[in-house]
Amino acid sequence: MAAPGKVAAFRLPPLPTIGEIIKLFRLKALKQLSQNFLLDLRLTDKIVKQAGELKNAHVCEVGPGPGGITRSILSAGVEQLLLIEKDARFIPGLQMLSEAAPGKVRIVHGDILTYKMEKAFPKHLIKSWEDEPPDIHIIGNLPFSVSTPLIIKWLENVSKRDGPFFYGRTQMTLTFQKEVGERLTANPGSNQRSRLSVMAQHLCTVENCFVIPGQAFVPKPEVDVAVVHFTPLVQPKIQQPFELVEKVVQSAFQFRRKYCFRGIETLFPENGRLKRTEQLMMTANVDPTLRPFQLSMSQFRNLCNAYRKMCDEDPSLFVFNYREELRQKKMTRSTDQPEQTEEENQL
Repeated sequence: MAAPGKVAAFRLPPLPTIGEIIKLFRLKALKQLSQNFLLDLRLTDKIVKQAGELKNAHVCEVGPGPGGITRSILSAGVEQLLLIEKDARFIPGLQMLSEAAPGKVRIVHGDILTYKMEKAFPKHLIKSWEDEPPDIHIIGNLPFSVSTPLIIKWLENVSKRDGPFFYGRTQMTLTFQKEVGERLTANPGSNQRSRLSVMAQHLCTVENCFVIPGQAFVPKPEVDVAVVHFTPLVQPKIQQPFELVEKVVQSAFQFRRKYCFRGIETLFPENGRLKRTEQLMMTANVDPTLRPFQLSMSQFRNLCNAYRKMCDEDPSLFVFNYREELRQKKMTRSTDQPEQTEEENQL
């Protein structure tokens, strides 16, 4: 018997190993889905440890696969575990885990990119944004193919305080290719500094926890894997709508090796492009000869604020799309081309 007032530590009953589960259900990591299994429970425990104190917490695990990280999460004594798995082949093995932890596990066969996270957890867990993060965690060994689009989607959710962040500043512990992990945490001036660095760091505290060597996974990926922890900030570094920040940052990094002036130009239509770019750089007090990866967060903030002002004065500016302008030009050139060739043929 546990002492009064103390909760007995939760222990999973003896279960087949992850390797045995893979054999039992004839599971195979699909290359086209960039799946990689982590079989070493010491490593899955280490990933889960990065999430922080999980005792009696509510956790959503994304893409549990054969359930290695799932076991480590359950062993941490969570209150509830929501598993979102897109690949139906893994569901029977996860059900076996669910039966071993009665009342603790809920399995959703679905896609995390479309799943409505606002309904995932009990409403009593909601915390005010200014408070400490809620007792909710997202953990996942993400397939490489979805990790970047998914983190961009979740960063947008952070900005709008919806999705998993409807409950407050929900923390995330996720795996990425080592290179992506380095981009997420890169400082200004670093070669790895990118759009992802600015978008993540303006909304979250981002920590690159540790690197797992590729050979720890089955099948072994060609790259090592980084475990990254995110805690949303109470105040974003750039106080502008997500779409506006993303547009400015994406434009700046359009030509990452050239002067930032060159990328910022793509925010404006051809007519008056140079004059408007100069105006923006001057208002933001940003040296146009800096490379995009040299720009500090406060310089990006100044660029976003100055661009917002210009958009407020000319609402057509925000909907301008540089790529669309290029496409139209290309189409015009290709329709003009045959006539020129005919003329040339007649000569």
